[in-house]
Amino acid sequence: MDIKSIRLDIPEDCNIILGQTHFIKTTEDLYEVMATTVPHAKFGIAFTEASQQCLIRTEGNDDELINTCVGNLENIGAGHIFCILMKIAFPINVLNQIKNCPEVCRIFCATANPLEVIVAVTEQGAGVLGVVDGLSPQGVENADDKAQRKEFLRKIGYKL
Repeated sequence: MDIKSIRLDIPEDCNIILGQTHFIKTTEDLYEVMATTVPHAKFGIAFTEASQQCLIRTEGNDDELINTCVGNLENIGAGHIFCILMKIAFPINVLNQIKNCPEVCRIFCATANPLEVIVAVTEQGAGVLGVVDGLSPQGVENADDKAQRKEFLRKIGYKL
């Protein structure tokens, strides 16, 4: 078995959700989640089949984001993985609805940070072991950091 790290492409001003799923209707169901939860969002979705034709299935309303999702999944090379890239929306807006999608088995990450996917490659194929989301901790927040965090959350409207 070989283990490799794959850096994913996340376009500027985008967030990504990467997960594992299991059925061909995933792309349409995830499209419905995105379109009905955040109607103004721009997004792309891709999903890799793991049997039959083993195609990468796509949906979305932004061709650039769809194509970037496809490229990310081609680089990962594992079956039953989905990638959603979104603009004008954040994972917090859609994550619970995605988790409740009947085909979704797990979410590996939801982020705008630099992202590496750890992939195991065997004779049968490839599988995602996990992700490296962003950078390592540099310390513990102090009182000023805490005040800045609270101010930021109120500035963007997530807290009163």
